[in-house]
Amino acid sequence: MSASPIYLDNAATTRVLPEVVAAFLPYLTEDFGNASSVHAFGQRARAAVEQARRQVAALIGSEPAEIAFLSGGTEANNLAIQGIVSAYGAGSRRHIITTAFEHPAVLAPCQALEAAGFRVTYLPVGAAGRVTAEEVAAAIADDTLLVTVMLANNEVGTLQPVADIGALVAERRRRGQMIFLHTDAVQAVGKLPVNVHDLQADLLSISGHKVHAPKGVGALYVAKHVRLAAQQLGGHQERDRRAGTEAVANIVALGRAAQLAAERLDQMEAIRALRDELERELQQRIPSMAVNGGASPRLPHISSLAFDSLDANRLVIALDLAGIAVSTGSACSSGSTEPSHVLRAMGLPPDRVRGSIRVSLSHETTADDLARVIDVLPKMVERLSRRRAVA
Repeated sequence: MSASPIYLDNAATTRVLPEVVAAFLPYLTEDFGNASSVHAFGQRARAAVEQARRQVAALIGSEPAEIAFLSGGTEANNLAIQGIVSAYGAGSRRHIITTAFEHPAVLAPCQALEAAGFRVTYLPVGAAGRVTAEEVAAAIADDTLLVTVMLANNEVGTLQPVADIGALVAERRRRGQMIFLHTDAVQAVGKLPVNVHDLQADLLSISGHKVHAPKGVGALYVAKHVRLAAQQLGGHQERDRRAGTEAVANIVALGRAAQLAAERLDQMEAIRALRDELERELQQRIPSMAVNGGASPRLPHISSLAFDSLDANRLVIALDLAGIAVSTGSACSSGSTEPSHVLRAMGLPPDRVRGSIRVSLSHETTADDLARVIDVLPKMVERLSRRRAVA
């Protein structure tokens, strides 16, 4: 009898929890009203949406009115960047600061704005996978409108000094500059304590399917002092920040998932311990293996493992055939033949970039799961290395 499959790609997406499914289903078949309708069906839907708004707000320490529900993290990032530019980007305020290893949902809108005439600074991150607040401070100019720096990287898990950057931005604004801070917190929310006031963030992106809610729902925190220009028009939903009938069932699911994530934050240290043990055991068995960003503060559930002599795609396929699901990096760029822009931005050697896989755990990952990886992975690395040597 074959062993049960092991899922270690939780940075790509997570299983929807049974409690979340139970909250979700009634809003498809029973309380299916439009949340903008005034009758009883609509009012029940509206109450559920507002309850979810309170649950998401509680997870990040915001006020419920500062939460806008969207279709996911990609829309949240785009709305944050484009919405600030549309609202405040007139005249001389034409400079944006970001990092070279942001998620494509941040890099692509920045590149589009650059093509439209904005000046964009892409800060380097180095082998540690971290930007410094000092580098951000040096890059801020009088015409800087927006700083967008992720809270934690989605491929290597390294944490960025967003609170320090937030303090810089807040100080510039106190001195009269119209400047804002956005952080893509898609990977960090639910994995470590996140408080928008501690970060001094003006905008913060969340994705439902990273926290055991369904795909197709997310949220954007918009601080009450921020005037955001909607990019999707045709209705007054979400306080005029995002037109379109609310996906009530998905929103309810995100609210319940946020509530569960808050309750389970204390489990993340146990997940970190499992991750760290996995890295130690593998390094003992594969001395040439490296952990990308391993010396930096990281999320507790992500491990980027590098095997210089291997093709990571072949290793991922071999592991999949053995019933172990991992990835080579961001699922949003898995269709690309280009090497990881994250690892290249860190300045890693080409062989190390091509030979890196990402393992990402959840609270459902067990020690037995990782024991099987520790048993199987070294044998596969040895076999694939022999094949490459012969070829």
